[in-house]
Amino acid sequence: MIGLLILLLCACQSTKPKAPTQQDVAAISQSLLLTQTTKENLKSNSESTEIAPVKVLPEVAKKPKITDLWLRISTKLSFANDPNERLKKRLNWYLSQPNYLVSVSKRASPYLYHIVEEIERRNLPMELVLLPFVESDFRPEAVSSEHAVGAWQLVNATAYHFGITTDRWYDGRKDVLASTHAALEYLSYLHKRFNGNWLHALAAYNSGEGRVKKAIARNKRRGKSTNFWHLSLPKETAEYVPKLMALSYLLQTEHPNFKRPKLPNYALTSPLDIGQQFDFSILASISGVRKAALHKLNPGYLLHESSPNGPHKILLPFSEQSLIKSDFFQRYFSQTYTVRSNDTLYRLAQRFNTSISNIKLLNNKQSDMIRIGEVLKVKQTQKFGNLLVDYKISPYVAKVQQPKPLTMEFHHTINDGDSLWKISKHYKVSVKDLLVWNELNASKVLKPGKVLILHLPKANETPKKPNKSVFLSDLEQLVKPETRSNR
Repeated sequence: MIGLLILLLCACQSTKPKAPTQQDVAAISQSLLLTQTTKENLKSNSESTEIAPVKVLPEVAKKPKITDLWLRISTKLSFANDPNERLKKRLNWYLSQPNYLVSVSKRASPYLYHIVEEIERRNLPMELVLLPFVESDFRPEAVSSEHAVGAWQLVNATAYHFGITTDRWYDGRKDVLASTHAALEYLSYLHKRFNGNWLHALAAYNSGEGRVKKAIARNKRRGKSTNFWHLSLPKETAEYVPKLMALSYLLQTEHPNFKRPKLPNYALTSPLDIGQQFDFSILASISGVRKAALHKLNPGYLLHESSPNGPHKILLPFSEQSLIKSDFFQRYFSQTYTVRSNDTLYRLAQRFNTSISNIKLLNNKQSDMIRIGEVLKVKQTQKFGNLLVDYKISPYVAKVQQPKPLTMEFHHTINDGDSLWKISKHYKVSVKDLLVWNELNASKVLKPGKVLILHLPKANETPKKPNKSVFLSDLEQLVKPETRSNR
């Protein structure tokens, strides 16, 4: 009898799960029975209705190597949703546009792998990779009516606070990789401010921290749930989070009526720090990449050359292996070294600030063995020549020289409630200029009575000093404006 029971148990354990039929998937979509809420959301949304978890992607004992980037993304999505009309509306929209993600993924393809890697490095939810799709349809040069810019739709104050450079040469909000770092820093900050609730953090990213806090406080006073789905928020924000959640759901469930894109699970582009000011024409000439292609990949650069003060990092349309093997890299980023006694690949990698794998790639080596007297290519310190065009003497290129505007010195006496952000907006100057003109740092507390120096256009009338008022803290001022009309 015991033996029979053991045989029955073994048979049960060896039975493979039955693959869901198309009708099963449709039923799941209709009822919106999604995966169990993440630990963070459970903490803050304990009052929401519990939903029986549905195992969408069955686990296997030994996972095969994932070669598709979108499959990698899909398997790491973890957010769940409450069944409601707003979510159904967004699901229906995506299902009516089955090629949406395939189309937008083409624009994202040069950057997506780098974003996935950064999200994993920071141990953040994979859902955040979908945010630029919701924000801008992944258009790096998108500018909203409220002046939010780039794939991540950052306003200038947020971008500046999280380290983004913006000047006449370069706008880091349009630089996808630079803006990714700033956006993830901002989201991590919001996640902490909202006690680990990602839905509240995402809502705040869209409409502003203060607005979401007021909605939560209002519900608490009325004895209502503070779950995101019960908050009274602007129409765009109320539909913004469901857009992301619907995309996450469709990818998790592999819905048959929604096409998932395909991308190789490796970087299609490589960032490279040139280390000095460069002109796009010369860089195109020595790298073999068309100037138009360089500009398209690097929309953060606003002119034909990088700023004298940087950044000088450029995204090139090569995988890492292709870049290392290219004539461009080997000429400008490689040098030879003759192996000596006691040398190892590890020691050489340390000495030349590179990796063992890169040295092996440069030299087409399959093993770690090296011999005395062997000449190896290693990462270099060889410098470029001049990478700029002298537009003053070149007979072929004319550059219009804009005369510097005349300015006058103006003094502003700090009042109670003043902040650098408020003063910069009133006088239409940058916070960065205020810091430079007055030798301040961004964390400096403004003391009432202190006089700030401003350099304003001479032709302008002297602006009136701003009225006294109470302002939120610097981070509270980083309000994400309503940016787009709803689809």
